[in-house]
Amino acid sequence: MRLPAFLALGNVSLALQVNISLDAIARDLQAVESVRVIKDVTSTYAQLAQVGRWEQMASLFSEDGLIQWDRSIAKGQVAIERWLKTESGDMDGLNPGSLSAMVLANPLVNLASDSKSAKARYNGWWFQGDGKGKTRLQGGIYENEYKLGDDGWKISLLRYYPLYNGTYVEGWHNPGGQSLGNVPYHFTSDESGIPIPPPTGSAPKTDLTPEDLARRIAMLNDEDEVRNVQHAYGYYVDRRMWADVVDLFPTGNASFQIDKFGTFTERSGIRQGLEKWMGPEGLSQGVLNDRLIFNTMVHIHPRPMENGNQQALTRGLEIGIVGDANNTAGAWQFNLFYNRFIKEDGIWKLKDVRISPLVVANYSTGWVSGSTSPLIAEKDLPPFLDYTRKESTLAGPPFDGTSTDLAELQRRLSKSAAYDGVENVSNAYGFYIDFIDGVGCTNMANIHARKGNKESPFAGFYQTRERVLKACTQYYGTNATLSRKGISFHWRPQPVILVSQDGRSASLRARLLQPSTDRTGDGLLRGAIYHDQMILEDGIWRLWSVTIDEFYWTSSKWKDGWPGVKARAPNATNPADRDLTKQYPPDLLLTEIGAPRETGFQGGVGRFTTWPEILRMWFAYRNLVSGRVPDSYWPGCVPCHHRPAWNLTSNGYQEPPTGPTILTAQVAPATADQPAKVTVKVSAGPGEPVTGVVRLDGDIAEPLSVTLTEAIESEVVFSLAAWKGTNPRGLTARYLGSDRLKPGQVSFRVM
Repeated sequence: MRLPAFLALGNVSLALQVNISLDAIARDLQAVESVRVIKDVTSTYAQLAQVGRWEQMASLFSEDGLIQWDRSIAKGQVAIERWLKTESGDMDGLNPGSLSAMVLANPLVNLASDSKSAKARYNGWWFQGDGKGKTRLQGGIYENEYKLGDDGWKISLLRYYPLYNGTYVEGWHNPGGQSLGNVPYHFTSDESGIPIPPPTGSAPKTDLTPEDLARRIAMLNDEDEVRNVQHAYGYYVDRRMWADVVDLFPTGNASFQIDKFGTFTERSGIRQGLEKWMGPEGLSQGVLNDRLIFNTMVHIHPRPMENGNQQALTRGLEIGIVGDANNTAGAWQFNLFYNRFIKEDGIWKLKDVRISPLVVANYSTGWVSGSTSPLIAEKDLPPFLDYTRKESTLAGPPFDGTSTDLAELQRRLSKSAAYDGVENVSNAYGFYIDFIDGVGCTNMANIHARKGNKESPFAGFYQTRERVLKACTQYYGTNATLSRKGISFHWRPQPVILVSQDGRSASLRARLLQPSTDRTGDGLLRGAIYHDQMILEDGIWRLWSVTIDEFYWTSSKWKDGWPGVKARAPNATNPADRDLTKQYPPDLLLTEIGAPRETGFQGGVGRFTTWPEILRMWFAYRNLVSGRVPDSYWPGCVPCHHRPAWNLTSNGYQEPPTGPTILTAQVAPATADQPAKVTVKVSAGPGEPVTGVVRLDGDIAEPLSVTLTEAIESEVVFSLAAWKGTNPRGLTARYLGSDRLKPGQVSFRVM
């Protein structure tokens, strides 16, 4: 089987690769770009629905495209536009007070071997209201198809399986009060970890130059970095970690704008604005500030700005689940975000944030009567982003510092391909355990690596694929379930994915958003956090470690929602241990991990903490801009701190970076008998060795370099030759990275 060039690395060192082909890299680049366009055309479809752009939504379909919405069918763009308009009526997001918040989340995309068609699975919501008393909640799963034509990628089939619906007042339930069957998968467990399958035939001759490839691959890498910062921002906002939010902005010119509320500038003003809008730093008992990010699109500008910095835009939907259970007060906030980023010294930073509320509604009454807050006109909402990526194909030189060496291009492309592979297998996990039974257990276990480990909730960790399977079937049995009374879904949106330097392993943070439905009972919502790792094993992305911290917030009845949950009595006893811990003991109990990591979690140690009390929130990465170490920091595989043999490096894989590599430079001016000196310090995360090359270049005769080893402090001194110019010279210190750390740089001026 011939794998794509970036997957052919498998478990083989990049240094051993030979005969790397420009044609093969070009072919594989177009395949990765195709996966991104497929995701973006789907996000565009959802974003257009938020403001009733039915004609534009229909234009995203092929000429013979098809919507199959349960038993309704519309074929062709004209019929699709008509169906969308009729289906929505006045619940279109255009009429005053109306809402049309569509979400397509958790993409699992599989490109065909000829790269001309694809299939994708999504979770979906569509929350609607006309602002005059009519509301509708819809939730289900999409199994879509796409095809590539002369006019680019189009949706050829949008097929929706309804799994819960209702009005806001009644909440959601199984459609018609019926039991639910299974939604067929377009993928196998192996295929879930192969977004781009082995190509057929030899790579066609390309007209692209190494410079063209370098530029387009750099844009993919930049897209991954920007999306991570956007999603990390959301997690910091959830916990009102304002110091970390402000760290994401550059010093100096930056802004934060909430339409109809205010605009705040520079870091100090932005912090004041955040506190004014959402409250002080940190959460206290009963306070919820979760702001879920969906449909994120990223646009990297193909040309740097006049000052040489690159810039990017993001656009998407933010759903705020907020409130204060102490006062039984809660609210929904449906906001568009449209943000501008800049790249300074190799690090992407938020520059301008714009939040445009669509509807703000009290939980008690919902959006039955529209929004409780003033809104801007639809014509004044931020513009849509282009999903076609046509700009990325324009000829031009690579961005500053981008190598055109083919082996390096292949490595960098493998990192962006990894991003999609990791997202795929992450979402496969959720899709498989949505319909958990004996078959679901087998599918779920099969997407784990051979030596992978998984936390069984409230019990502990099982290592190896076989033991993961046995733990699952111990509880759910081995038989298939064809009909079920209810489902608790496992959405895994808003991923922050940090890929290793060789593109063969990754760490992931994602939400667990758990809408549940029942034939007769209330529809509910809960929220938790995953901390996972993935590896590329035999050319297939698989789960290496799965950790779930649950639950940070819950609801117990639709009518009361998250604001109506009552606190546990201070003297309440902890829940009993799961029977599983005795029937099939884990390889590592949560109680063995102990304090502080498992304090407060069910099955862990200490007093059980549950909403509306505030559980400790853990992070596996540092601030993605400043490198700030969070107060609750647990990098890497969670159980590996107690089982070192389970970690990635013990099994032939690299540990992914935990954040940026920060460089600082201090200059000692020349004296009568000493040349000017530059002291460069390279900073990484706690316990991370700094090894590799530090290079100084710019306005000097020849670049200077020093190789750091673990025996050398992460600080080097460069002596500069005399400068004969009249203006300060520009210099850049660069750390070239290692198998653990990302490259970093700092630019400065000196006489």
